[in-house]
Amino acid sequence: MRILHTSDWHLGRSFHRVSLLEAQAAYLDHLVATVREHEVDVVLVAGDVYDRAVPPLAAVELFDDALHRLAAAGVPTVMISGNHDSARRLGVGAGLIGRAGIHLRTDPAGCATPVVLPDAHGDVAFYGLPYLEPALVKDVLEAERAGHEAVLTAAMERVRADLAKRPDNTRSVVLAHAFVAGGEPSDSERDITVGGVAAVPAGVFDGVDYAALGHLHGCQTVTERVRYSGSPLAYSFSEATHRKTMWLIDLGASGTITAERLDCPVPRPLARLRGRLDDLIDDPALEKHRESWVEATLTDPARPAEPMARLVERFPHILSLVFEPDRVPDDPLASYAQRLKGRDDQQIAEDFVAHVRGGSAADEQERTVLRGAFDHVRVDDGVREVNR
Repeated sequence: MRILHTSDWHLGRSFHRVSLLEAQAAYLDHLVATVREHEVDVVLVAGDVYDRAVPPLAAVELFDDALHRLAAAGVPTVMISGNHDSARRLGVGAGLIGRAGIHLRTDPAGCATPVVLPDAHGDVAFYGLPYLEPALVKDVLEAERAGHEAVLTAAMERVRADLAKRPDNTRSVVLAHAFVAGGEPSDSERDITVGGVAAVPAGVFDGVDYAALGHLHGCQTVTERVRYSGSPLAYSFSEATHRKTMWLIDLGASGTITAERLDCPVPRPLARLRGRLDDLIDDPALEKHRESWVEATLTDPARPAEPMARLVERFPHILSLVFEPDRVPDDPLASYAQRLKGRDDQQIAEDFVAHVRGGSAADEQERTVLRGAFDHVRVDDGVREVNR
């Protein structure tokens, strides 16, 4: 069976206030053309179809058009909700849409009910595990505790139990939206840390032939059978070095995997430039970035006059300007943002505790309280967004 593994479309997202709807439409055109050209048997979308729980109408129209074209091509599609999606909204009409070959899996309770598709060698069972917010699905899945590894383990136990009841030659594919250990994150993924832990071991997916992952935006191979397709477009400058692709997976009669990366269209290349203003403007080697979306980090010791106006003349598509003056790391004049760079909310809060105490660090009990507060706020924000 030939599978096209995609994820993280994030329909409706912009890039530094530049609309990406046109680029996303071009990607979906490319997706449908790829399905036809490579004679794909099934399309997978491993979560984050939309960028937010209540997407703009233009994004919904893009999604609707893509589903109509895939259905018209006679190619089944299996998709799950991600942490950016409203599972309840995305799942509306799932039963009816499923009759057209578009299979939405958004309910955690149904994770062990697969979409079963046949080929010349037997059945392939596709299990959709939507994003599992631990605090919300722990009881549904009867997990031991409210953590990412615990709820995914509980879901996969249900998958393996269902698979054990099927004929021995049944092959299996799992779609999941999670941070799996070994994956490389970027700046554009929403934090899903719970209890100080975001990643789960790849071994959670043992027992299935292929795990099609979503959430991380870089295309990558965790193991031969556990892969991220990544997002089809770059959604932050941290993705400037990414090669945006989809996985074309051939699943053999005995469960063997053959994988090929298929490139996605690039609306405009990204460039991260760093240096003093005059050097960025005068360096002839940077002419190749004239048509790129540019992030410029200025290292001038003193902030130059009208830097953006001068840079726009050289780089008409510059979108981001950052100031990081050349100074020693402990310089008291270093900006607050520079001092916090690379530190998460938990670390910043613990630093604050130490600061107000004159250097005495937070103890384990206090760290646990802080971690619980951040977890509560993150989950509460997610619940309120979905229920708007």
